[in-house]
Amino acid sequence: MTVHYLDQLLFIALPYVSLFTFFLMTIHRYRAQSFSYSSLSSQFLENKQHFWAVVPFHYGILVVVLGHFIAFLIPRGILLWNSQPLRLYLLEVSALACGLLTLAGLVGIVWRRYTVPKVRTITTPTDWIIYIMLLVQVISGVGIALFHPWGSSWFATSLAPYLWSVFQLSPDISSIAAMPFLVKFHIVFAFLTIGFFPFTRLVHILVIPNPYLWRKPQVVRWYRGKKSSRELSSPS
Repeated sequence: MTVHYLDQLLFIALPYVSLFTFFLMTIHRYRAQSFSYSSLSSQFLENKQHFWAVVPFHYGILVVVLGHFIAFLIPRGILLWNSQPLRLYLLEVSALACGLLTLAGLVGIVWRRYTVPKVRTITTPTDWIIYIMLLVQVISGVGIALFHPWGSSWFATSLAPYLWSVFQLSPDISSIAAMPFLVKFHIVFAFLTIGFFPFTRLVHILVIPNPYLWRKPQVVRWYRGKKSSRELSSPS
């Protein structure tokens, strides 16, 4: 198989297989197993490491994903912003900082899952697979930021047109055929992660934010004394 045919397989066939799997299995899982749309939080099992791992990861990944999405939607706006060197440096440094924040949080999540016995017990093989995939994806993204700088500009000029061509059902890989190996690897692994997404606990991000807009606050009371909760609640 030549490199040309390999590029066609990875950047034409794979995106459609991944997107088809994502939409089909996400809808099927929601219809057949809507109760599984949960993060299955382990916060009650251990909270300290949970906080210092999950919070950096969520803030970092939200900014990184949002940045990719904006560059995809308005590439000309990104190029206009980058026309001033100071603004370009600010964007690049901010993106790298958020990538490192995401990596630090994700490493903390994996470390907690591995070192806390109660949390490790409820961690499924699917969880480990998606954590490894996310680690590989984040590390490769940080590597691109370090070894192939000014990514915001070449994303807008090369990757955005390719992604638009995929969504318009007329994929054109000419703009990414000459990309460095690490960039191609990052793109391919992104599509693999999207395809695996519906089989993981990550599906909760599609529905979890919505109920929080209208549900009543939950009240949690802890009884740590020697007496039982019934004794504490009975009149003296």
